Amino acid sequence: MKPARSGTPALGALGALGSPAALAAWRAGLAERWQALAPRERGALALAAWVVGAAALWWWGLQQPLAQGRLAQQRLTSLLEQQGVMQRQAAEAQTLKSIAAQPAGQAEQALQAATARLAPRGRLQIQGDRAVLTVEGASGTELQAWWAEARAGARARVVEMQLTHQERGLSGTLVVALGASGASGAAP
Repeated sequence: MKPARSGTPALGALGALGSPAALAAWRAGLAERWQALAPRERGALALAAWVVGAAALWWWGLQQPLAQGRLAQQRLTSLLEQQGVMQRQAAEAQTLKSIAAQPAGQAEQALQAATARLAPRGRLQIQGDRAVLTVEGASGTELQAWWAEARAGARARVVEMQLTHQERGLSGTLVVALGASGASGAAP
């Protein structure tokens, strides 16, 4: 490339191109410099401009929307999985609602049997139509198994839960409703 002539505006003066006359002078200077280039140099600059333009089009025009599309697909998959879980839980809740309530004696026996599997980490106290399970150091898996058995065998539902996670496991209390109030979903 040939050095810029003193009469040609420099690129640093672009900020001062506020008027149409200054812009026209700048364009004329640029056209003059373009014509001063050898045909091979003009071809190389045109090719470089096309490459930069194509890269910019790829980056801003195609790559980012494609990445957003992939992210949206992952989110959709996750939401569909969550929807499936919620539908299964809703079906299970409807099934449990349709099951007749256990008599108080049978419900207590089912809770006692489930609690016996938690020993020595769980104690059960029955207080009328409610039962309080106190656990110390139980694992989440053990508590989940107890709850599945209590729900299926005693038709109980949790009305209050206060659990904390400690080094030894979960500790706290679960209060469950028994009998007709536990099966119907109504508050006792």
